[in-house]
Amino acid sequence: MQNTWPALSYADAKATYETLHLWTQIIGKIKLAKLPWLNHSWHVTLLVTPTGLTTSTLPAGKGYFQVDFDLVSHQLNITTSTGKSHTFVLESMAVADFYHKVISALQELGIEVSLNTMPNELEHPIPFEEDYTHATYHPKQVENLHKALLLAQDVMQQFRVKFTGKCSPVHFFWGSFDLAVSRFSGKTAPAHPGGVPNLPDWVAQEAYSHEVCSCGFWPGSEAVPFAAFYTYIYPEPEGYKTAAVKPEAAYYHTALGEFILPYEAVQNSENPTAILSDFLQSTYETAANLAKWDRKALEKQPVAE
Repeated sequence: MQNTWPALSYADAKATYETLHLWTQIIGKIKLAKLPWLNHSWHVTLLVTPTGLTTSTLPAGKGYFQVDFDLVSHQLNITTSTGKSHTFVLESMAVADFYHKVISALQELGIEVSLNTMPNELEHPIPFEEDYTHATYHPKQVENLHKALLLAQDVMQQFRVKFTGKCSPVHFFWGSFDLAVSRFSGKTAPAHPGGVPNLPDWVAQEAYSHEVCSCGFWPGSEAVPFAAFYTYIYPEPEGYKTAAVKPEAAYYHTALGEFILPYEAVQNSENPTAILSDFLQSTYETAANLAKWDRKALEKQPVAE
């Protein structure tokens, strides 16, 4: 029996998504401040859990702590290895108020952290402590997004295990507000041109230091104003953008340089898992073949009878 994929509307939920996006940036920057650098910024990502998003374990002096978005009970939970904890309700509140609540909670728990309060990967950013513009949180919209993330993660996990080369976890990037998994050929790539809004070029260049084929899901943006799945390869080989991929609803978005599959095509299909799996596999095969990846060495081969 197929899980029912929830309806998502970027037009209706845009204000909630924008607020939640900025909240995740605040929590993500705490992780950034507490962990050593890992290739391709993998150390900063959040992970999807049965109840929301988590930082997982972070160091704090002689102890440890974790920050969790509970998007089912609509709470932010900070727990520590000393048994102390702090919780507050997630509801419509300004980003500035959320920021001050988080910092105050950490101080009460004896956790020191210093953050760059300017949001990343956004045009016209407002420092967290000054942002009283974004202040919307509709629980049902958040619950639907969380369920979509869980279901997308299931399919992406199954896709991930077919690859034996270097591959990222399935993880949530708070800068771009998307769930992603990335496969690497092992070969170095040309220097990325950078130019991502409010992101140092060296971060993008390190993230794309090697040939990579990435896929993922995001709930919508100004560029693509609807929930969608995506896939791309860097560097892009000749013939990629004009290649035929599955399913029929997928298409190449010239401005983004990515193949796009509208979320609605998955949600409304009789077999969402199958249609999304087709998209992930066909776009990867197209990318890997055109880029001449050593697929035999990088992919799990069928076991001979």
